[in-house]
Amino acid sequence: MRILEIKVLRGPNYWSVRRPKLIQMKLDLEELEQLPTNKIPGFRERLEILLPSLQSHRCSEGVAGGFFSRVDEGTWMGHVIEHIALEIMTLAGMDCGFGRTRGTGERDGVYHVVFDYMEEDAGVYAARASVRIAQALVDNTPYDLEPDIQQMREIREDTRLGPSTGCIVDEAAKRNIPFIRLNKQSLVQLGYGVHQKRIRATIASTTGNIAVDIACDKEETKNLLSAAEIPVPKGMVIRTEEGLREAVDTYGYPLVIKPIDGNHGKGNTTNITTWEQATKALAAAQLYGRSSIVEKYITGFDFRVLVINYKFICAALRTPASVIGDGKHTIQWLIDEVNKDSRRGFGHEKVLTQIKVDGFTEKILAEKGYTLETVPAKGEFVAVKPTANLSTGGTSTDVSDEIHPANIVMCERIAKIIGLDICGIDIMAMDLRTPVSENGGAILEVNAAPGFRMHIEPSEGLPRNVAEPVVDMLFPKGSNGRIPIIAITGTNGKTTTTRLTAHIVKSAGKKVGYTTSDGVYIQNQMMMKGDCTGPVSSAFVLKDPTVEFAVLECARGGILKNGLSFQHCDVAIVTNVAADHMGLGGINTVEQMAKVKAVLPETVFPHGYAILNADDDLVYGMREGLTCNVALFSMDENNPRIKRHCARGGLATVFENGYISIMKGTWKIRVLPVKDIPLTYEGKAIHNVQNCLPAVLATYLFRDISIEDIRSSLNSFIPSSAQTPGRLNFFQFRNYTMLADFAHNPHGLRLLGEFVDKLEYTRKIGIISGTGDRRDEDIRALGSISAKHFDEIIIRCDKNLRGRTAEEIIGLLHAGISDVDPNHPTRVIPNENEALEYIYANPVQGALYVIMCDVVAGAIDKIRELKEREDKTPVS
Repeated sequence: MRILEIKVLRGPNYWSVRRPKLIQMKLDLEELEQLPTNKIPGFRERLEILLPSLQSHRCSEGVAGGFFSRVDEGTWMGHVIEHIALEIMTLAGMDCGFGRTRGTGERDGVYHVVFDYMEEDAGVYAARASVRIAQALVDNTPYDLEPDIQQMREIREDTRLGPSTGCIVDEAAKRNIPFIRLNKQSLVQLGYGVHQKRIRATIASTTGNIAVDIACDKEETKNLLSAAEIPVPKGMVIRTEEGLREAVDTYGYPLVIKPIDGNHGKGNTTNITTWEQATKALAAAQLYGRSSIVEKYITGFDFRVLVINYKFICAALRTPASVIGDGKHTIQWLIDEVNKDSRRGFGHEKVLTQIKVDGFTEKILAEKGYTLETVPAKGEFVAVKPTANLSTGGTSTDVSDEIHPANIVMCERIAKIIGLDICGIDIMAMDLRTPVSENGGAILEVNAAPGFRMHIEPSEGLPRNVAEPVVDMLFPKGSNGRIPIIAITGTNGKTTTTRLTAHIVKSAGKKVGYTTSDGVYIQNQMMMKGDCTGPVSSAFVLKDPTVEFAVLECARGGILKNGLSFQHCDVAIVTNVAADHMGLGGINTVEQMAKVKAVLPETVFPHGYAILNADDDLVYGMREGLTCNVALFSMDENNPRIKRHCARGGLATVFENGYISIMKGTWKIRVLPVKDIPLTYEGKAIHNVQNCLPAVLATYLFRDISIEDIRSSLNSFIPSSAQTPGRLNFFQFRNYTMLADFAHNPHGLRLLGEFVDKLEYTRKIGIISGTGDRRDEDIRALGSISAKHFDEIIIRCDKNLRGRTAEEIIGLLHAGISDVDPNHPTRVIPNENEALEYIYANPVQGALYVIMCDVVAGAIDKIRELKEREDKTPVS
């Protein structure tokens, strides 16, 4: 077997809209295509021995053991690999269950194996591991699963959001607030555009920088709290052993030494009772900074109080990782026994973390004169970590309901004094049932970015949804952080529709971000150049904090490669579906292409609208099964589909009696005559009349965009190489005209040809090309369509031949031309720039040269260069 390709889908996609996170592996079974599982001796038995938990896989049988029944009957190895991948991820603590295995249509034995994932790096690892496992089972060679399972656990812990960040993101998602992970760590954007907020772990974009600085400076924090009559331990800042000696003489033992700007217990040493311990502790603290703080050690229990938005939320008692002696067994044995607790797992996968023996463990034991082989007395408490962090095996007990009102007031005051809207307060006291100011306790630290795990998953007591008040603070009730999104797809007309829609929205006073096949624009300024119709470009717009409204062109390639970058949109437009890009990405029929395009309308909110072309059977068919509203557009107001739809009170736009009109049930709103819309060239560019229809309807759906906004926008949207690059761009030379257009498939070229037929020129000459990754019949069709509309033809080739030779492409174009007229005047000039230079040097008086440009920017730049050259040349 051979893996040909692995794609990571991160958003709604061809396979599933509701399960956006999928791995798509393209797999060649090679000789195993001839060997279903029931033809491989012993395969089923070896599979069940290695992965007995596959018994729970129901598969298409719908019952436990269903997958093994399929193996017994005989299924193909791609299907087996799908189930292995799902199961090994589940064994690694990532419960996954959706999968599909389908032939690619390229040739026998090549499949798409698709399955869901929780962490994408682990999903990619599972894809490769599942193939290795299946091959070992086929070959009857031993295979040790444990290294793969452990590797995936480690990948999961390295790449997943931590429990604190994760619970905030989960709470936001429950409220339909979108999120984007901004880096590999814990920086996350909640919401889109101007409404976004950010979190990094549990520091929010609302958290003040000064407050974080103060909290990170333990001495500054202590001084502020002390001045506010908050009980704090006595202590001083030191840098040298002389300062340490002064602190010992001033406060006496026991002491605590910690870095002045440390966090998470790093460099802290507690309960120091000798000079030797003190010097070692100072050295440990100075690993994290030159200055250290020495404080009187306060005896009692370690409590953490959480205050959010300056309101008390909850409190927990924290206990360091420890064991209780039984008088019989060693400390190492006792640790191993504790780790057998089913609640303990690797990293953050379970409520508790396994205790790992490390240098801190050996150090804290050595301070008591113990080693891992020491047998502690029965009932003796032995701490094996210096701090009570859950990530090192500590435990927590919720005590929120036991805290004294005076302590609640004190903690809320502390948060205000420091200025932290998300604040973790460490208190050492015998209990919190009595005021800390009276029971001898003290405030040890105030923490920015406090961990939430101890509160959301306490070892004992009531779990607290501490993410809820964070999201309440960032997004007050009723707000969801979203901006309007209009998403646009189709075979042809996407870019023009996108640009016109964005122009209408901008004219209505919105700050618009939009993506097109020529670039990404924020407020009409190009930010990225090139084909920007994929998820990365959409995300660029949604991340921009100045954007109030997003208009996103979403092409086939991006949907197939990575899925969409958003889960939901307000309006989705599908312009049309035609045969283009056939045979690429596993899409071999126009019906499959329609399924790709249908991803967009399936993402529309229930209150939103899918705007569909009623003149296109495949697009019209997309309305079936949608949970959103449907609106239609048509070039014929008498289209029976339009009539039925509007009779039921539906919305539509139509071209009627020379007008673009909105149909509201049986009412008609005439927007503008097409002769007054520059984009339509007085109605000659029928395809641009069609492009206006969904743009008008989509913008009309928003209450704060008026009919007058739409009318004025249609009037002011002037087609040009700047406004609509590569879309009917005319360049007037002295004795002839050039027309550059992105028509790159038969459907688009046919529409262009129909437009050209209506123009008055002495001669019409087409400069055509074919794209190497298209089917033979598609390239040939470009030739035959050209022969029907152009008096002469110049054939050129793209720079990127995409898997073919120039001779092949030229031959197919010639064949298509010959199908119409074997004697049609045709010339071959392979290089586009050379072809344009030829036209400039040999112009036909009064001719129109129509250039099919694949790389729009390059062709337009060259035409402008020629125009400037002509302008500088004196008239002869």
